[in-house]
Amino acid sequence: MKFDRSLIPGILIQRYKRFLADVTTAGGVTVTASCPNTGSMLGLTTPGSKVWLSDSDSPTRKYRHTWEMIETDLGGGPHLVGINTGRPNALVTEAIGDGTIVELAGYSTLRRELKYGLNSRIDVLLAGGRDPRDCYVEVKNVHLMRESGLAEFPDSKTERGAKHLRELIAMVEGGHRAVMVFLVQRSDAERFKLADDIDPAYAAAFQAAAAAGVEMLCYKCELSPTEIAVEKRIEIADL
Repeated sequence: MKFDRSLIPGILIQRYKRFLADVTTAGGVTVTASCPNTGSMLGLTTPGSKVWLSDSDSPTRKYRHTWEMIETDLGGGPHLVGINTGRPNALVTEAIGDGTIVELAGYSTLRRELKYGLNSRIDVLLAGGRDPRDCYVEVKNVHLMRESGLAEFPDSKTERGAKHLRELIAMVEGGHRAVMVFLVQRSDAERFKLADDIDPAYAAAFQAAAAAGVEMLCYKCELSPTEIAVEKRIEIADL
């Protein structure tokens, strides 16, 4: 996924009220950017960090800038981390279409954000493949890393995430295929695990879903100020 415009570099002053961040751009101008991330962003809000913003000239936006990436270093050199949780669905859709996510290839139709289950929306619904079952795909953004190379999810308690796993179980029980895709928006990830110390209830829901037949996939991305692309599958330590 290429950005319409190259991202704007800056230095993070602070993230506050969850959805806002003050950033000083390379030109020395301080701007308030929207922060499209409801999680704790553990380890990704350190003042003074280098960040990148996208820019929109839409007249309906209150804040024209959006925080997209931050640079971090856990000892192996600097790496970019994508913090915009609005990106993964489009990234996974693109990766399904170009065959990068081989486990989800071969379907003739792809639809997004369809209502299903108990007042939920599925991120991607695939149908019309060699497998006669519809395939329900839920996508989660991953950016937490506390140990070099080891990506984790979630970064805060998420009852909503556990609910989505229960919905996927119901789809399997109804005779459909259900797949949970963890998309790691950081290039330094080598493997993935659940942050069961942060949310043991989500970890338990994950194990129940896997036992019920929900397929678990984790893919990592490569990032630059001009593009984010799904690169390859990585190991899930909890399976």
